[in-house]
Amino acid sequence: MTKAGVRYVPDELDRRIIAILRSDGRASLSKLSEMLGVVRGTVQNRLDRLLETGTIVGFTVRVREDFETQTIHAMMMVEINGKSPMSVVRALRGFPEIHSMYTTNGNWDLIVDIRAASLADFDRVLREVRQIEGVANSETSLLLSGVSA
Repeated sequence: MTKAGVRYVPDELDRRIIAILRSDGRASLSKLSEMLGVVRGTVQNRLDRLLETGTIVGFTVRVREDFETQTIHAMMMVEINGKSPMSVVRALRGFPEIHSMYTTNGNWDLIVDIRAASLADFDRVLREVRQIEGVANSETSLLLSGVSA
């Protein structure tokens, strides 16, 4: 949202910046400027606006697939009660173990991708998520092994 309450819609340049940052979140302003064919100041202004409007909510690290072989990986389905699902989402964003979240249809309101370093960490995350005001119910499944399609 912008200050006037009007939702900001990224244009083509913004989408190109986001695409580059998705593949290289550490790309410098100079590198972005060169790749996009625009001056560094334009990239800085666009990044500032993308952050200010909440279009970009943060930067993350991608690791090679075998890095997380000992990581506890699970999917948690969450039912939210009340009229403020965004307060639950905001609370969940505070957990470093939460990799991603998705809204869904059906019995569950959210699907939460959890990645924890140990069973103790995983247990703590489950306990803390269930204590968030607005979380009515949850069901979690551990992911054991991948299956080829």
